[in-house]
Amino acid sequence: MSEIVDSPGQSTAATGESELVSLLRRLVEIDSSNPDLGSTGRGEAAVADFITDWLAPHGCDIERLEAAPGRPSIVATWRGTGGGRSLMLNGHIDTVSLDSYDGDGLSPVIRDGAMFGRGSYDMKSGIAAMMVAAKTAAGQPHRGDIVLALVADEEFESAGTVEVLKQFSADGAIVVEPSDGEVTLAHRGLVWLDVVITGRAAHGSRPDLGRDAIVQAGRFLGRLGDLAHELTTRPEHPFLGAANVHASLVRGGVEMSSYPAECTIGIEWRTLPGQDLDTIVGEIDALLVAVSAEHPGFEYRIVPGLTEPPFEADRSSAVVRSVLANVEAVTGKPPVLRGEPFWTDCALLAEAGIPAVLFGVTGGGAHAASEWVDLASVETVTEVLERTILDFCA
Repeated sequence: MSEIVDSPGQSTAATGESELVSLLRRLVEIDSSNPDLGSTGRGEAAVADFITDWLAPHGCDIERLEAAPGRPSIVATWRGTGGGRSLMLNGHIDTVSLDSYDGDGLSPVIRDGAMFGRGSYDMKSGIAAMMVAAKTAAGQPHRGDIVLALVADEEFESAGTVEVLKQFSADGAIVVEPSDGEVTLAHRGLVWLDVVITGRAAHGSRPDLGRDAIVQAGRFLGRLGDLAHELTTRPEHPFLGAANVHASLVRGGVEMSSYPAECTIGIEWRTLPGQDLDTIVGEIDALLVAVSAEHPGFEYRIVPGLTEPPFEADRSSAVVRSVLANVEAVTGKPPVLRGEPFWTDCALLAEAGIPAVLFGVTGGGAHAASEWVDLASVETVTEVLERTILDFCA
């Protein structure tokens, strides 16, 4: 088992690394952990500075978007000669917290063809692939614009992509999130909401005056569990399977000697294409109405929270056809198609009218104590992206 460990200051020539691997190493060495996910998060400013300095000599226009101070996104554009389609490559420059990493997540180590370090997989390998592919492709004739959207805050609220889409668009987009070399054509959305059950506060010795909101909430929770099971019996999406719902948080009561006046249940529903906030609120309300019919005096309200739409790519779109063709050309194998259970910025791009698809590297340990990326897969993704840019933007 071989291991390469070097200092951050060593050059590519000194380490014998390719430009791509050297760039990935430097990206991993920079702390860009999301401050909304942990007390020690440094944010994206330092990595945005590095990316800007790396891109600046390569002939692109660079814009720094920073509606939230210290949380910049970088948009780099290589202008085409005109008359061609524009392609946006999208990837996030923030990572999850370093607090949970086993060891020094900012000291990348190469072992057995893989690089270990926080963000190596999710998703600084994708960022490196995007940067090298775009820089290389931009050196050849292209009529359409090549756009890199290197965004902040994907790991929390996707504020970076939201900000980018207020000013930039494209004829197609590739989100370079990890996908183990497979092509992601769909992913689930999510709906968060609170169900607030109302009781009546009273001294614990006076059941004649009180109404226990927590016990009332239990009646609803039983029905929610039944619904979660029933969802598994409904027709499944070909890539995503069944939708799922669960109770995430339960909050109620103020002290042991009182009947609780209120109990709040936080619910998460992972949605399929065709489901939205209205359909989910309707299903939850139907459960609550049924409880009310059986238990007079049962009172509730539904408070919607975060909603992110599901995503489903148009298989006939030019960007999907180009990615599929170039994956096969580079790997020599028909591309494997997949769906993701988690949410990505693909949904925001599609909602903005930009046909999108997701394709990225192989590895593991996203958000885990040890994270790694297969370096051969980073090379493959870079080549696929370069070919797709030249094909799509010709």
